[in-house]
Amino acid sequence: MHPNFYIMPNLVAIVGRPNVGKSTLFNRLTKSRQAIVSEEAGTTRDRQYGKCEWNGREFSVVDTGGWVVNSDDIFEEEIRKQVIIATEESDLVLFLVDIKNGVTDLDADVAQILRRSKLPVLLVANKADDGKDLYGQYDFYRLGLGDPWCVSAATGSGTGDLLDKVMEMLPEKKDEGLEEGIPRFAVVGRPNAGKSSLINAFIGEDRHIVTDIAGTTRDSIYTRYDKFGFDFYLVDTAGIRRKSKVTENLEFYSVMRAIRAIENSDVCILMIDATRGIEAQDLNIFQLIQKNNKSLVVVVNKWDLVEEKSQIVIDTFEQAIRERMAPFRDFPIIFASALTKQRIFKVLETAKQVYLNRKLRIGTTKLNEVMLPLIEATPPPSIKGKYIKIKYVSQVPDTQIPTFIFYANLPQYVKEPYKRFLENKIRENWTLTGTPINVFVRQK
Repeated sequence: MHPNFYIMPNLVAIVGRPNVGKSTLFNRLTKSRQAIVSEEAGTTRDRQYGKCEWNGREFSVVDTGGWVVNSDDIFEEEIRKQVIIATEESDLVLFLVDIKNGVTDLDADVAQILRRSKLPVLLVANKADDGKDLYGQYDFYRLGLGDPWCVSAATGSGTGDLLDKVMEMLPEKKDEGLEEGIPRFAVVGRPNAGKSSLINAFIGEDRHIVTDIAGTTRDSIYTRYDKFGFDFYLVDTAGIRRKSKVTENLEFYSVMRAIRAIENSDVCILMIDATRGIEAQDLNIFQLIQKNNKSLVVVVNKWDLVEEKSQIVIDTFEQAIRERMAPFRDFPIIFASALTKQRIFKVLETAKQVYLNRKLRIGTTKLNEVMLPLIEATPPPSIKGKYIKIKYVSQVPDTQIPTFIFYANLPQYVKEPYKRFLENKIRENWTLTGTPINVFVRQK
């Protein structure tokens, strides 16, 4: 088999003290609509991670600002920790300063951390809304981080030049040691959910059967697992095996780590701690999996520590997980224990099956035979007296996840609930458990 050459996604972190416009720049780069990013503790933080595409290349962006709890009384220490984490995990740092305020003590502290790290840094002077502001840029040369790039994240001025520079500085990474057609499984979850125990239980004593293909510290490590009839790569971020220096700010740290593993995998095995139930951070990681269109297996770990294991308890637990992760409910949940190795073999079997579901191809004839009568029985609701007719459906070949196109006379009137109905009908008739699918309606 030929090695599989594919471009690994780069990770860019936006750092800086509060109120310099990190969230605004993040929204500008990722073209997201949320102009105001809620930073209340406990709100879902999926808005702090997104993708940016420029000149045909794509990279991931992380806004560190949304990860400090209680933004009113931010501890400078927290920001320093975040900057350290960001430099450990990303390929490039955008250090944002406020051109109207000049250099503050905290800016100088952050600059010192960034100078020590061997990472490429772009100094970005934000809020340069008109020509007069540009005179303020010269103050920032004393940070020792090169020329400041003047932008206005609010109006978009200067961001094109900034992105050109980002592209120039980002390495084009190829991962050359992987064989094609072999699934990549990532074990993700929040700290102490048992990721390392599960990986060790898989790999176990027979480490010699396993080969590690290591990249740099910032890349994922691929562990080839080929025994008991399985053959796959276990995607493990470099830091999962070593205890990190960063003990506080674990939530931000684990999400930065999870991004790496998720982006480089096909199937994500999401670990949930049975003794703690499903928590906000599990949902953050679940949203990362969804945003990247990855397949999912949920493993409720430490099941050996749960005293009552009746069917009612299992059903209640399952229902709670599915409700929190709705509308995507069609994924397997396995109750296991990495410590006692209970059902860990089933985790591998299920992940393999979910990977095969992801590759499912349905013939056009069969698809139309099944779907058209169902659509006729429950047509899309008419809008403004216009009747929507869906005449034909086909699956798009060679897509990352199963993608279906329904051809209709008035595609613009087919709303989200009906697309969900179509998705549910496809799932009822074909096994697509664990994998997301795309449903599009186009002009016939």
